[in-house]
Amino acid sequence: MKSVAVDANPAARRALTGTELYARELARRLPALAPDLSWRLYASRPAPGLDADLTVLPLPRLWSQLRLPLELIANRPSLLFVPAHVVPLACPAPAVTVVHDLAFERFPSAYGPAQLAYLRLTTRWAALRCRRLIAVSEATREDLERFYGVPAAKLAVVHPGGGEAAVEGAAGRLPEELGIDRPFALHVGRVERRKNQAAALEAVERLDGDLLLVCAGEVADEALGARLRASPRCRALGRVSPAVRDALYKRARLLLFPSLYEGFGFPVLEAMRSGLPVVASPAGALREVAGEAALYADPGDVEGLAAAARSVLHDQALRRRLVTAGRRRAAEFSWDRCAQGVLEVIRSAL
Repeated sequence: MKSVAVDANPAARRALTGTELYARELARRLPALAPDLSWRLYASRPAPGLDADLTVLPLPRLWSQLRLPLELIANRPSLLFVPAHVVPLACPAPAVTVVHDLAFERFPSAYGPAQLAYLRLTTRWAALRCRRLIAVSEATREDLERFYGVPAAKLAVVHPGGGEAAVEGAAGRLPEELGIDRPFALHVGRVERRKNQAAALEAVERLDGDLLLVCAGEVADEALGARLRASPRCRALGRVSPAVRDALYKRARLLLFPSLYEGFGFPVLEAMRSGLPVVASPAGALREVAGEAALYADPGDVEGLAAAARSVLHDQALRRRLVTAGRRRAAEFSWDRCAQGVLEVIRSAL
């Protein structure tokens, strides 16, 4: 029986962003989907809530470069599957990895020198070492070809899931301490230049009335965070719990997402499945994800963003069309379909 080792370490992290969610959902599905293969999932710590048989190999630092390779040398799997970029430099087995985005190549100034060097080294190594690479979008596939010269025959595009229908029912309550006392447009994502919250805020400030911009995401750029917090038309919440995030999707008037670059775009998908109309930039993979179910404006066109938001707020026929189209579009992105696509690539590499 052929064996597949899985670097499930991202699935064990406490804060689940897109990459961690991806690893967790695949760890749950792949072993059941292919019982003819022997699966072993590895992480550096337990993963509460992950319904999977996990082998824990403790090591606080450099786990993927030191502890995991030692285990692979000892057990010699037929293949290593890495759901998030980093293939060990001393990898004794053939490998398949998933590349989520190349934001560090598009916006290198947003990364420290050491972090940027590490990301470039590990991505170049993955491009050379892996039998196959999975890109989460056509946009990411094109970036792998452009920046790293990865041959097309080595690449496969498998979209993530996450568009499964949201649980129906009343929206959860928003805590009073969040200070959201008016209708609001929503932005979900790390507060950083690439996410372009400054343009979203400027667009909201151009709208009549008292609409707020609510930003849910860790503040990575303190200057931008200060700009958001200083505006009476903005509430910068920082990182929020999944329950609060879901309540925000349900209660917002629209998602305003003028990102400069996205390798995929989970907030757009989550908004569509929640019945929230989307105004976004067409950058990176965002048009690939939302298709005709969103309104688009160039990320630098603040007046265009404001006009699109105004249309969504006041044109009820347009709003209904976007909600219906968004739910239909989101349903095309399921974790079961993603796992099946990833499994096909794994089998081809085996």
